[in-house]
Amino acid sequence: MEEKDSVTCCGLCCLDCHGYKGKIADLARDLRKELRAARYDVFATSLAKYPFAAAFQQYPECYEVLGLMMKFRCKKGCRDGGGPPNCAIRTCCSEKGIGGCWECSDFDTCTKLDFLNEVHGDAHRKNLRILAEKGVPAFLKGKRYY
Repeated sequence: MEEKDSVTCCGLCCLDCHGYKGKIADLARDLRKELRAARYDVFATSLAKYPFAAAFQQYPECYEVLGLMMKFRCKKGCRDGGGPPNCAIRTCCSEKGIGGCWECSDFDTCTKLDFLNEVHGDAHRKNLRILAEKGVPAFLKGKRYY
């Protein structure tokens, strides 16, 4: 992916995303491999009987979560079809014929961006302000929020 294509329509940047970087997915894969090799499920089941190690009762769920973390990879950016397939933000930008929300005068009040607040706080809106003011090249070289 070209660096300029790593800026998503909503103002985030693929280069900052753990799904794009892949390190967490790789670590989760490697940990699962080590856990299997050590037969950690047997160890966890054995220890889970004792009050001091009762948390080991959740070992199967932990292992399952690691499996999900392994799968969270994204090598296609927003502009190349990555992310949610029916992204309302990408659809809106496409319909308006703009490269991203920063080219729209309504981005500060747009409710389509609200679903990002839970994970990103107001990082995407801060980025959109930078993009609107300075453009993509400066945004990529400067401080980004995520």
